[in-house]
Amino acid sequence: MHDFTQRKFLSFPLERQHKKCAEIVRSLYELGLQGGSIQEGLAAYNQLLNWMCLPPLNELSAKTLANCYHCHLKQARVFKKEHDFLPTVKTNDRPQGEEVWPIAIYLDQLRSAHNVGSIIRTVEAFALGSLYFSSQTPFTNNKQVQDVSMGTHQWVTCHQNIELEALRRPIIALETSDEAISLNEFIFPATFTLVVGNEEYGCSDTTLALADYLIEIPLRGRKNSLNVANAFAIAASEINRQKRFKQ
Repeated sequence: MHDFTQRKFLSFPLERQHKKCAEIVRSLYELGLQGGSIQEGLAAYNQLLNWMCLPPLNELSAKTLANCYHCHLKQARVFKKEHDFLPTVKTNDRPQGEEVWPIAIYLDQLRSAHNVGSIIRTVEAFALGSLYFSSQTPFTNNKQVQDVSMGTHQWVTCHQNIELEALRRPIIALETSDEAISLNEFIFPATFTLVVGNEEYGCSDTTLALADYLIEIPLRGRKNSLNVANAFAIAASEINRQKRFKQ
């Protein structure tokens, strides 16, 4: 997990020490998601904690690892500009969904009722959270929104006329940017606000200024963007995967 001597490690600035710890914790978290053994990595991590005169990590829950990861990033002053951020088909609907997660999804000036309806359907399918609509985004009283959502707009809590600043932190913007962290590397906290932006120009400058993190979906083709509803579905699936592991 690391090849540092104590002398070498302690020669690093404190911020770099915390950044190295965050990298190890992220590796442990990913191993846990894959069902691998994390004992060797845990021993290496606890060794670094001992050198830093910090208490060892004894609890191996995903929640604890995620908390440690974000704590180290904060101490390392790693924010949105750094990359170090985490087949059975069921066709029958259920009479009752699972408990909705404490996540806010903010639709930042979306124009297409079709995209909005699709996003609502995805939110309901994953019981992802509550939706917040900016002033120019078609609301649930729009017929096309209702039709595309396949009626799921009735089961998703939706709000209008609430400013992004009033929503829960951290604010995470799904945005294609050189500063963005790969979705595959980002570890979502227990509660947060996810922002998806306009079909043409993405998130507004005001939103980007408020964002604590930017995340993007890694792509391999020529086109460096996806339809906003498709991009949201990919992000929602990753959030669902991480949330289920943490449970």
